[in-house]
Order: sequence, then C-alpha cells, then structure tokens
Amino acid sequence: MAAQEDLLSTNRPIRNSRELILTVGQDKGDLQGIDDKIIQAGIEYLHRLGGGILQILPGTYEMNNALFLHPNITLRGSGEETVLRKTDGVVTSITRDMDWYEYAVRVGDVTGFTKGGGIMLRSRVDSSDWAFHVFRGTIKRIEGDVLFLDNMPYENFWVEKDVSAATIFPIITADEHTDDVIIEDIVLDGNKVHNELINGNYAGAVFIQNCDNWKFHNVTARNYNGDGYSFQVCDDVHFENCISLNNSGLGFHPGSGSQRPVFKNCTSTGNDLGIFFCWGVSDGLAENCILSGNQRYGISIGHRDTDNLITGCKIENNGEAGIYFREPGGIEKFRAGNRNTIVDCDIHNNGKPGSGTGIDIGWEIADISIKGNRIGNTDGKDRQQTGIRISEDAKRITLDENTFTNSPVEIEDQRSQRKVP
Repeated sequence: MAAQEDLLSTNRPIRNSRELILTVGQDKGDLQGIDDKIIQAGIEYLHRLGGGILQILPGTYEMNNALFLHPNITLRGSGEETVLRKTDGVVTSITRDMDWYEYAVRVGDVTGFTKGGGIMLRSRVDSSDWAFHVFRGTIKRIEGDVLFLDNMPYENFWVEKDVSAATIFPIITADEHTDDVIIEDIVLDGNKVHNELINGNYAGAVFIQNCDNWKFHNVTARNYNGDGYSFQVCDDVHFENCISLNNSGLGFHPGSGSQRPVFKNCTSTGNDLGIFFCWGVSDGLAENCILSGNQRYGISIGHRDTDNLITGCKIENNGEAGIYFREPGGIEKFRAGNRNTIVDCDIHNNGKPGSGTGIDIGWEIADISIKGNRIGNTDGKDRQQTGIRISEDAKRITLDENTFTNSPVEIEDQRSQRKVP
C-alpha cells in the first residue's frame, strides 16, 4: 500500500511497467495441467509480453519433453513440493536412412514416443560415449512407424552408423542465445532408473549452450542419467543454494569456454564428479560448497581452465581425489589449467584406502596457490594417502598455512625427486 501511495503522491508520469505473475497448477491456478505442455504454455504466454514470472504450484509434473525457456522469464516452483519428473525413456533403431534435409524418421518401434514429446537422434562416430552426431527435436506427428519432427537434423542418420532414436532430452533447456533467465525453488528429477545414460555434452537435467546470464536459486537436479547441470559456452551462469544429487554424470558441468561461473552454498554429492571445469573455463568461483561422496573427484580442472577460485568448500569422501588437475592434452604448457587458487577448504577422506589424494597437481601446471586448507583423514580409514601431490613438471606451486591431520604423506613433491641428466 505504501508503494502505491508513493507512486500516486505526485503528478509524475508512471513510466515503469510491472511484470505479470502467472500461476500454473494441477487443480488450481491461471493455467491447469499435469505435464510439460501446460508449463510451456505459460512460458510462451509470458514471452509474448516480454517476460515475467511463471509460478508453478505444488505437484509432480510429468515431462514428456524439455521446457524451453525464453529471455526475461523467471521459472519459480514451490520448493520441494514442485517436481518436474522426466517420464520413462525408450530407445529404438532407425530403420531407414535419414538425410540431413528431411523432416521424418522411420523407426523400429514407435511405442513410448508421443506427439509433442522430445526426441534425440544419434549416429555413432566411434566407441566413445560422447562420439555421436546428435539431433534434439520435438515430435509433431506419428504416422505408422514414421515420426515427423519439428526441424531438419542437418546431419545424416544412416543405418550403418549404429543410429538410434530415443526419448532423451533435458528437463530444462533453451534455444541458443537465450539470455537473462532465472530458475528457482524447484526440483528436477531425471528418473534415471528408467532412462538411458547420455553424455553431458548433449543433455542433462539442465542443458544450455551459448546462453548468458542465467541464475539458479534453490534448485535440485537429481537422478538424471547424465549430468545434473551442463552449460556449454555460457557466461555468467550463477548457482546459489543449488543441489546436484545422485546423477550418473557430472554434478555441475561448466562447459567449454564458459566464463565467470559462480557456485555459492551449493551441494554436489552422489554424482560421478562434483564440479567439472571443462575446457577454457575462467574466472569462476566455488564458495562454501559441499562437493562430497562423488564416485571420482570433488573438483576436476583441466584444459585452459584458468584463474578460478575455490574457497571455503568441503571436499570429502570422493572416490579418487578431492581436487584433480587433469592432463590438458597436447602442448601442456599452453593448454594447462594455470593460475587457480584453493583457499580455506576442508579436504578429507578422499580415495580408496591407501591410494587417495587430497589435491593432485599433474602435468605442466603452473601458478597454483594452495593456502589455509585443512587436509587429511578424519574417519580412521586412511583413504587419503597423500595430502598434496605435485608432479615433476609443475611450476610455481605456492603452499602456505595448510594443516594436515592423519595424512601418511603430507606433501609429495615430485619436483625434488626428479633426476637431472
């Protein structure tokens, strides 16, 4: 009321608009429904108005396709009571060559595919789990064993290339160059028991590419058979109080070329890896995060991942190492993950008994600052054999004011062991 009085207290023109808050619910709200279509309808309605807030009321919504966000949209759930759950997935063979300019694909079995549902076509390049040509689209019509799609794939999907069609899609995504989006107070459930594994370069509970200025608050991505959050070539993507839980792939995946990612008070546990800095991720911040109980590493840093700060984090009980500086590949000096800082972190109990490492600095990494961290074993199992390992080729590694508890080898500096011809 006070704000309205201030607005009307003078004859000043009212030149500021207000954004619309639109509600979606299962049995109440401005729009009512139980699946992705009604939520997408709300997004499109707000997009026509230049943006706004879509409030999703409590309930579990069945996702037959991804939600495609638009600029200036806030997608707001009702906390843990709003769950977007991916439906059971199916995969089948492609039985007729599909050229890059076609709109339809013939498949071995149409069971499980739906009109308006998401689809992924894959053509294998080699045996690696990421080596595919991939098309992500939407099914517009089903006629017999033919699926009509919303776009041409711009790739050939030929039957001799181990091609397949599957209901694999992110839960939240956007077209490229969709900027300025907020996601908050919502749970994304990937239903991984009933869905096929997909590499995080192609999908995730959240998957965006070439999208900037996204903010995630109080979002949980769980049980996705792939990455929790994957963002490729995206700048200024911020996470606060977000959780990545029990996903088969990477918990948080700041992808190639992503600048200034921020993770504050986030938790990544039960995933393959906590935070994976991909290629060329710079000026990132991980602050007061819990990166624990992942199958391999709490944090992995590699190819040209530079100038990142990891501070105040708990990095514990991961399967191989707490923080791993991986091989950059090729000309190590140029491609190395240099100038990163690790400060005031708890790094404990990482690895298998007698073989784990707290911080593993490999290859020709340079200019790493490790200060004021607490490193060692606290559970009596002595899994973390080595506190800090420094490879013989690493340069200008600064260690300052770190403390070690029950660490059989506090610092393994292979530079001092190097034999000079």
